[in-house]
Amino acid sequence: MNSGKPSKYSSESSKAEPIKKQASRCPQSLMSKVKADPRFGKLFRFRIPVLMWERHFTPETWHRLKERSVPYGWQSLSYTVIASTLHLLNDSANSWLVNKAGFPESCVSCAVVGNGGILNGSRQGKEIDAHDFVFRLNGAVIKGFEDDVGTKTSFYGFTVNTMKNSLIAYGEYGFTQIPQSKDLRYIFIPSDMRDYIMLKSAILGSPVQEGHDKGDDPQRYFGPEASAKKFKLLHPDFIHYLTSRFLRSEIINSQYGYLYMPSTGALMLLTALHTCDQVSAYGFITDNYQKFSDHYYEREKKPLVFYANHDMLLEAELWKSLHRAGIMKLYQR
Repeated sequence: MNSGKPSKYSSESSKAEPIKKQASRCPQSLMSKVKADPRFGKLFRFRIPVLMWERHFTPETWHRLKERSVPYGWQSLSYTVIASTLHLLNDSANSWLVNKAGFPESCVSCAVVGNGGILNGSRQGKEIDAHDFVFRLNGAVIKGFEDDVGTKTSFYGFTVNTMKNSLIAYGEYGFTQIPQSKDLRYIFIPSDMRDYIMLKSAILGSPVQEGHDKGDDPQRYFGPEASAKKFKLLHPDFIHYLTSRFLRSEIINSQYGYLYMPSTGALMLLTALHTCDQVSAYGFITDNYQKFSDHYYEREKKPLVFYANHDMLLEAELWKSLHRAGIMKLYQR
């Protein structure tokens, strides 16, 4: 994306492949609340595909997305890498996050757990684990903080860059391994070529063959199970839609515009809001964020760090508005 050229965000993905959402029988689904809300009823488009998989990779999609830079498209990326990676996402499980057929008579509840200091001493662990699915991201330290953040992990979301940086930055706090379990699913955020390359190697169960992470063993991060079903990839159209409709920041028009994208936490929370019937957010930025440390696992209080590539205050306003509208629950204290 180019600084000072906001058209990349204002143009809607009108040609994105529409999908038929799995029917929900939840009487109090957030979708019904969205449709009844004057503001959010106009913003949400539940037919936008959340995940990218093999059947989305058509010549038309390639030619359209190669005009947009990552994470909104494939500009300057290798056709061979994109094609070979997406052809491995060839199971129907790669097209959805939650199989609502398994919840025929109930609402699918999801907790999205950020890493904000507000969770330190919160004792929200049991409430978090009571949800059907739990999303975690980046430096998700669990050991020693079970009472505050729970132990359950259904989805772990990341870019390869944020995952590796988290392992380096938060190793001293106990984050020496990203979550692993048989039923856990990994959500790749395609922010760079390296995400597609690492995803391909992870599915194949082989060392990374090229690029920034050449020689790296994906089993070190994701475990020995090499199955396409274990991995999900956010659709570039979905990230574009979220940015243009929900998080269109003024940063786009600044000298840092080419760097801007929603935070990993924002992408995971908005993914849940387009997937689940009921969503609760924990560890996300609130109005009184200055009372808390940057992360819940820090031994000494550290101020929240604002990076040039995210707009955390804009995200905070969105969470507050969604909470106020009753579309999601935002944990505050």
